[in-house]
Amino acid sequence: MPGRWYEQLFAVAVNQYGFVTSGDVRRLGGRPGVVVDMERAGDLERVAHGVYRFRSFPHGARDELMAATLWPRELGTISHDSALDLWDLCDVNPTRIHVTIPKAARIRRRFPGLYAVYQRNLVGADLSNVDGIAVVTPMRAILDGIERHLDGRLIAQAIDSATRRGLLLPDEIDRLTDTSR
Repeated sequence: MPGRWYEQLFAVAVNQYGFVTSGDVRRLGGRPGVVVDMERAGDLERVAHGVYRFRSFPHGARDELMAATLWPRELGTISHDSALDLWDLCDVNPTRIHVTIPKAARIRRRFPGLYAVYQRNLVGADLSNVDGIAVVTPMRAILDGIERHLDGRLIAQAIDSATRRGLLLPDEIDRLTDTSR
């Protein structure tokens, strides 16, 4: 029969695609070894340093994106090509998951090869979420694409798509149109 930690952490995992972190345990008043004990018992699988997933939770198409936001001590935000794809703004096909972390974040472990990690201090106006996943806004995603010199046709497609769907304000459209020229 599952214990108190199982139930409390599973309640957190429901909103995180089945994932929990060592930080979640600390916020609930537990010691970091709780997740290790649950892994040994077969309830959790270790996904990355400090990130675990309930084995009984169904897998979904966006699991890797959620894990990417949790991996850097829960400081990650999906950005760049991955954000354009998550927002479904253009036909970009990212080969890695693009994650932005704050400049002050000091990650001492190796970045997983699946991630392209950027450091930028995002402000509230840059932040949003799609289905519970922390992601930059369409505006920030398009600006990131322009900075990375993403193909101009993809940028134009993203601007057009975001405009048609009402995801950009008129002044943002003007700014992007001027910037992408």
